[in-house]
Amino acid sequence: MVAIAQSAHTDVMPSNALGVIFGRFMLPDMTEHPCQVSDITLEGATFASAKVPPAGQAIVAYLEEIGRIEAISGNAVEGGFAIHFTLKGARLERLHQRLDWLKNRGSGAEDNRRHTRFEPEEKVSQISLLDGRVYECEVLDISVSGAAVKTEVMPSVGTSLMLGKMRGRVVRYIDQGIAIEFVKQIDKAQLPHISSPQAL
Repeated sequence: MVAIAQSAHTDVMPSNALGVIFGRFMLPDMTEHPCQVSDITLEGATFASAKVPPAGQAIVAYLEEIGRIEAISGNAVEGGFAIHFTLKGARLERLHQRLDWLKNRGSGAEDNRRHTRFEPEEKVSQISLLDGRVYECEVLDISVSGAAVKTEVMPSVGTSLMLGKMRGRVVRYIDQGIAIEFVKQIDKAQLPHISSPQAL
């Protein structure tokens, strides 16, 4: 694989350091393609993908546990291609913090699912972003600490929002939407009521 320059902030993190990171990327022609991500630094990464674009194309990608990133495609490598991030300022710092968290979280991935999750009878609810935008969603499952939500909108990992009346933040992407961690845990006794759209 092509070695990507290391950042002053962090060393290259091979795929086995963070586990397999899945994502998808969009090309200038608006086509979307799945990928697996490895060798991440603050400057770039390697995408394993059946679709290999020419070098120099603008890419927008949504990566599991990381969120939205903007990049430029680099040289082709075996099984994929290199990418070079074009993030600056606050976006670059957020990526730095996210990579550090992923590297040091230890058992955090399992801890995110430590509470029993329930499938609500009434699944329709809504997501409200801090800028006032509101989106319909479907609650796939819920626990005292968070929920899995099916939605077409994909806020960046770390985004604060409201799921109904519950305040939380996006912690990762799932197949059909996002996983939300609540700021304050729900009382277990509330779960049967919280599962309804009126209470959520």
